[in-house]
Amino acid sequence: MKYWVYILYSRHLDKYYVGSTKDIEGRLQRHLATHKGFTSHAKDWVLKYQESFGTKSEAVKREFQIKKWKSREMIERLIGQS
Repeated sequence: MKYWVYILYSRHLDKYYVGSTKDIEGRLQRHLATHKGFTSHAKDWVLKYQESFGTKSEAVKREFQIKKWKSREMIERLIGQS
């Protein structure tokens, strides 16, 4: 089974969201549906980047690495490389 790290973008909020999952399409649909949390503030999220991993722990480790950057420029550079 593959696990994914993904980056979403909302034009409405002009923000990125970084997450990890084993079901990337289902997860995107849940972000777009009614729920609580940061992504509930917009309904225009689009998938901008994804990376696959063999284990959940690898994906979570990469997710936290990207989140620690706290840099829009670094996230956009990563997206531009894909």
